Amino acid sequence: MNGRQGAADLALFGAPPLFTAPKSTSNLVQPEFGRFLDYAQAAFVTPGTPPGAVTKLLEERLAQFHEVAHCVSFCSGFWALAVTMIALARPGRREVVMPSLTYRRMADVVAWTGMLPRFCEVDSSTLAISAATASACLGDDTALLLGVHPIVNCCDVEGLVDLATQQGIPLLFDSVESVYEACDSGRVGGFGYAECFSLHASKLLNGFEGGYVTTNDRALASTLASLRDGGTLQRGALDARLGDTHAAMALANLDELDAQVLRNRERYYHYRKLLPAVPGIRLIDFDETHRTSYKNIVVEQLDNWPLSRSLTIDILNAERVLARAYYAPPLHSKPMAYPYIPADLPQTDRLAGRFALMPCGDFVTIDDIDTVVALLSFIRAHADEIRARVETAEVNV
Repeated sequence: MNGRQGAADLALFGAPPLFTAPKSTSNLVQPEFGRFLDYAQAAFVTPGTPPGAVTKLLEERLAQFHEVAHCVSFCSGFWALAVTMIALARPGRREVVMPSLTYRRMADVVAWTGMLPRFCEVDSSTLAISAATASACLGDDTALLLGVHPIVNCCDVEGLVDLATQQGIPLLFDSVESVYEACDSGRVGGFGYAECFSLHASKLLNGFEGGYVTTNDRALASTLASLRDGGTLQRGALDARLGDTHAAMALANLDELDAQVLRNRERYYHYRKLLPAVPGIRLIDFDETHRTSYKNIVVEQLDNWPLSRSLTIDILNAERVLARAYYAPPLHSKPMAYPYIPADLPQTDRLAGRFALMPCGDFVTIDDIDTVVALLSFIRAHADEIRARVETAEVNV
């Protein structure tokens, strides 16, 4: 810890930060530049190449990767989700059953479509929606069931598929964090009516920006493509096509995906080796009985950790360790300027205060992880002094 002796040596109290460059929780993977240029040149240099040819190639490759019949790309994950929700929702019904412990804008996406978010509890072991937590929220006004995978591992895929089939409810999976994953029934991408993914730079498959939907339903794929390419929604005509430059970036990264996963695995294993020496911090393990990307590092702050999560994250952030709270606050507790179904979700409230994302991705080295874990040990060892300084307002604001 660079000779630090006590709490006064923390950046929160005015000392220089540990890191010059911030250590992010985003993936930010970059492919070999020449590979990206090869795909981009096919779109913009090769004579006779029609517009969208590289994007079409990406769709074909992603369908093969996910082992599905169809892939429809979009200019963003937002449009992939919103358009698919509109296409799948049961006519005349308004409620989308979804977890509250999820992406901060998920309820906004639902509201944009004109439907109502109906929040359900999550399973405490997976931090995700399950058949058991979703079933209590289904009713006569349910338009759609949204199965959202958590940041580590998968949600209850088989249970949700069975529930949706029994109830006759369209099931859409938000699989943004699960591009590479598999579960008992197979590879993520072909479950429910459709699955949505993101090509944002923070995700496993970086296309600068973008999104896509996978499905085995030919009619649904045709509807999604039609809506994307100039279809009329409630707010007017839409053009949400993915550009060839984004497709070129995604293809270059897709070529190198297995190598990226190996790098992710090395970082995850190093955290797993070091964190048991820090009492009060528990690493959320990846389920290695199935295919997994090892992309995100999530830790739980246990009851014997001496500081609040918010203060812990403030300390880390001051050192340019850009840790962040895991899906907090939960969506049902946030003020919303649109209609939604109020919910009392005590388990979600409890879980929302316990987890955090730690630095990961291609700009985080093994040495960086050593420093981050050493910082956590330092914070624990000096917790009483830190608390006393905070209480006397000696924080560097």
